[in-house]
Amino acid sequence: MLMTSPMSTNPPLSPESLLKPESRAFRKCLEKLSPNVAAELLRYGKQRPDTISLAQGEGEAPTPDFIIEAATKAMQDGKTFYAPPLGIPEFRQEIATYYSQIFNLNIPTNRIFVTASGTTAVHLALTSILDEGDEVLAVTPIWKNLIGIIEMTGASFKEVCMTERDGEWQLDLNELFDACTERTKAILLVTPSNPTGWVMSKEDMEDVMEFARERGIWIVSDEIYARTTYNSLRAPSFLDVSEPEDKLFIVNSFSKSWAMTGWRLGWLIGPARVESKIYDMALYEYMAPPMFTQYGGIAALRHGETFIKNQSLHWRTNLDLITERFGKMERIIFNPPPASFYTFFRIEGEPDSLSLARRLIDEAGVSMAPGCSFGSGCGDYLRMCFGASTAKINDALDRIETFLNK
Repeated sequence: MLMTSPMSTNPPLSPESLLKPESRAFRKCLEKLSPNVAAELLRYGKQRPDTISLAQGEGEAPTPDFIIEAATKAMQDGKTFYAPPLGIPEFRQEIATYYSQIFNLNIPTNRIFVTASGTTAVHLALTSILDEGDEVLAVTPIWKNLIGIIEMTGASFKEVCMTERDGEWQLDLNELFDACTERTKAILLVTPSNPTGWVMSKEDMEDVMEFARERGIWIVSDEIYARTTYNSLRAPSFLDVSEPEDKLFIVNSFSKSWAMTGWRLGWLIGPARVESKIYDMALYEYMAPPMFTQYGGIAALRHGETFIKNQSLHWRTNLDLITERFGKMERIIFNPPPASFYTFFRIEGEPDSLSLARRLIDEAGVSMAPGCSFGSGCGDYLRMCFGASTAKINDALDRIETFLNK
């Protein structure tokens, strides 16, 4: 028998009220969650089988065999049970070894948290520090999903827009610092950048790190594209300029450099004091990353350097082709990026990137991400991922050129 409190003033439920949707069925932050127009346009493009899709952030190279074989062997050996929420010990140690060998940094394993994707790592980082009413300074252009994660915490965000000047993207640090208020809890940035390929210098990282220390705010640095640079082994990292107890989260993933987008495997680095809280959050959110995928991750870190080098050479070939061909096309405004596998460019006389991106699908059969989904200051840009085969990139460029000449 259902009992109600004598103090209750709620009317009894009727069959009609059970069928009637509530005026607000979800959390306020979900009701206000902004749409991801790039994802919607991606779906639109995939409805047309003849469309060349350069909209999604992944290459065409399959996961290397040595990674697949390691994960397969792990499954055959019975590594199919629950793993520890923050990753198996040998995997956390392998990530520490990777930072020692590639970054020349000593990161103890109690600062390394294995996650079910880089996106999940961002979610854990932001959810662990943000409350409703807090504010995040987001350096834009930025991948829309990261803004969505902020919105789902109930916090707000303020854009600090980079500008394209003298052939490169630039961040005005004074503008970033001036945007900070008493409500600011964190600075969120992606370096190397998706979608621009911009790379923050070590000197600028030092200044931002010092500012964050003085103000007592967090830095969340998405460094997933750290190995996609064209003139160095890796990009600068905030770990290069930080102390172990700084309010700093570093996000990374196996998706891009190791061609493992579908594996959903990443990691988060933070101060040791947050380990127990990240453990609890991982436990309650998804229990643990799959154990057998972690053995694939170990193989990637141990044996993946030749693959990463070859990936970089392929992407550089595609970038050189794009640079050459865009240079001959009228109305294209383009500067080659120093890192990542994206070009972020404009077409003169086309101020509406969403409309333009849809027309390119309809009229040219080429799908790209509209710049408006990366921030308020880039509504006339398009993002092209050049991770595909060189032949496919060339075909897409032919179609774009024909579109421009109509």
